[in-house]
Amino acid sequence: MPPSLPPPSTLLPPLICGTATFNDQYNPDPYALPTTAIVHEALSLGVRAFDTSPYYGPAEDLLGAALDTPFVHENFPRRDYFLLTKVGRITGDEFDYSASWVRHSVQRSLERLHTNYLDVVYCHDVEFVSPEEVLTAVTELRRIRDETGVIKYIGISGYPVTTLCDLAEMILDETREPLDIVMSYANFTLQNTRLASVALPRLKAAGVKVVPNASVLGMGLLRRKGVPIGGKGDFHPSPKELRAAIQAASDWSDRQDIKDKRLEKVAIRWALENWIHEGAGVGSRGDPASGIPWTRERIEKYGGNKLGVSVMGVSNVEELRETMRVWRSILDGLEDGEKTAIDSGRGTDERGWSLNRQKQVQTLATGIRNTLGTWVDYSWPSPPPGFVNQRRTPSVPAPLPTPGASPDPLPKQSTIKSGSDMRRLSQI
Repeated sequence: MPPSLPPPSTLLPPLICGTATFNDQYNPDPYALPTTAIVHEALSLGVRAFDTSPYYGPAEDLLGAALDTPFVHENFPRRDYFLLTKVGRITGDEFDYSASWVRHSVQRSLERLHTNYLDVVYCHDVEFVSPEEVLTAVTELRRIRDETGVIKYIGISGYPVTTLCDLAEMILDETREPLDIVMSYANFTLQNTRLASVALPRLKAAGVKVVPNASVLGMGLLRRKGVPIGGKGDFHPSPKELRAAIQAASDWSDRQDIKDKRLEKVAIRWALENWIHEGAGVGSRGDPASGIPWTRERIEKYGGNKLGVSVMGVSNVEELRETMRVWRSILDGLEDGEKTAIDSGRGTDERGWSLNRQKQVQTLATGIRNTLGTWVDYSWPSPPPGFVNQRRTPSVPAPLPTPGASPDPLPKQSTIKSGSDMRRLSQI
């Protein structure tokens, strides 16, 4: 990270809207989703960061179309929200971490997202390639950052926490510069908490500033009705025995005399609430979407408590609103939550309700984990045994179809406006 940039832990919001759901892995037809309405409602509710990837099918295009609208241009300046994307993963079995593909991928993401810079770029699912390939990609991303300024922070993402730690340590040893950010998914959930127990000490020691926790439902595993089946069928890597154990835990929870006991409700709140504390050491002081107006200047002047960063994906506006209701209830239950509840207009009763719900969720979580037994902290192999990278001759992919439900982009208001901006992008 250049010395001119503030650490990402001072600015990145602790709640990030993920867009992996804007994809046919999780939904039969991502173009049928109300993606523009989701993005606009998220911004209206105080969400100030969006995570995406070229691997997520049309997600970058759908997110970019939602952001390139009069509503966003007139109400949310680009500097007030954060865009996080990835490079390297192309398809389920195809990866390219070469410098030339990294440059192509960054340029394409800038164009799809209608922006002249990216706040965070991760190397996507690093466990599928060699450490040397990861080092090549990180080195190229840093060159782009230093020479053009179109990238602010650089990190890696993936599933196996030991691999993430090994690579963070290797990159620090080889380059003498730590990664800014490392994201793991499905590793701080009701079923698996290895991100906290195994990874955090090593990532902190490797100088990583922020560690977001993504996929708090374990890629949809922790649901009463089982894993999601999208347009690509059953993609989930969990074994059938784990799925059976999850179903038994869900059935146990349903039998309890507690309101809102459905497995996914318990799992979402438990992970968000506990990661706020467990992940605080590698968390952020950014806009918490508490309902209180926030400015960067307020944090820079007064400081504030860091909160563990979570990434949450939704498929419709109702899910988004429910997620925000739960998130703000969690904030109301924090040490300074009474003031937050009052200043946001929710009132003191909300804090009492939050603390009571916290106890209910903890009771349910303990029973669920007891029911899971030996499956607690199990992680599936990634990559799967026998995996071979099927990368073919690189070619520029055909453009994805324009999302029919999205409003037309502004014809003359692209955020890449000036000749100097275009010259900077041509240097990538």
